[in-house]
Amino acid sequence: MLAKQIIRIETLLLSITILSLAAPCKGDEQLPSKPLSLVYSFKEGKNRAIYLSDEEGKTRIKIVDSTSSDGYPAVSPTGESVAFYGKYDKNKTWSIHTADIDGKNVRRLTNDKNVRDSAPAWSPDGKTIAFAREYQDSNGAWQEEIWLMNTDGTEQRQIKALNGLFPTFLQDGRILYQSKSSPSQISIANIDGSNVIQLTKDDTDNMMPKISPDGSQITYLSSRDGNQEVYIMNVDGSSHQRITKNDIQEWGPTWSSDGSKVIFSSENVHGFFDIYKANKDGTSIEKILNSGSQAATVYHLDKSYLEKSLKVKL
Repeated sequence: MLAKQIIRIETLLLSITILSLAAPCKGDEQLPSKPLSLVYSFKEGKNRAIYLSDEEGKTRIKIVDSTSSDGYPAVSPTGESVAFYGKYDKNKTWSIHTADIDGKNVRRLTNDKNVRDSAPAWSPDGKTIAFAREYQDSNGAWQEEIWLMNTDGTEQRQIKALNGLFPTFLQDGRILYQSKSSPSQISIANIDGSNVIQLTKDDTDNMMPKISPDGSQITYLSSRDGNQEVYIMNVDGSSHQRITKNDIQEWGPTWSSDGSKVIFSSENVHGFFDIYKANKDGTSIEKILNSGSQAATVYHLDKSYLEKSLKVKL
């Protein structure tokens, strides 16, 4: 009789273990076994939401689903918050939001109608968010501006000396950005817009720069060879190296957390994008995530906070 009871208990414990391993965490994801060092926009049907993933694409955790089109995510230096844009007014108004890294406490920070606010970036001290603003002026001409605000949305102010898009911070607090289009060039400037240093100087578009973890290199997009491809250059603008070589367009390059690889989006046959990674010399290109775009690197994810909030073990 005792033996039968032991067998029943062992069977019950085994069943509970199997169910626990099979149970999804937020969304429909498996428990993570590798660091969640990427944040990106994932297309779910007709909508887009913000996800975390490891750099091999084996784990996906949904963290924000605020509007029908959430994108351009960036995680704060502490790993506790994420900034992103969401669209309103039938996609005519784009607004910057922040949320806790578990998706709670979503806050809409910019509210200007018929204005496109996108590509938020955190300052190294986590106190300021830079973002791009596009809109048509009274004459119908598109304006491209770079703005700053406190992380609670207060003190919104334009860097009037700069025109362009995709601002991001260097570790010394300067702004890395692309100049106003036609053709756009990549430059570095002080946070007040002074002391502009132009890094690319050609007659083609150079766009979407991101600094490497050690601050020595920049990955970016360029069409100088006839197609929009991923490149790397030194932070002083020297030694340009082409990473991708194909007939489709690449978008949104960033870095792996250790700086050894470049991560980027590439167009797919479904009218959206997939996310790839490649070595810095252009070798070993491989797809890591389907239906994803606008990836950004996460360097200091607060694991204990995320474990408690999402009830997962990292």
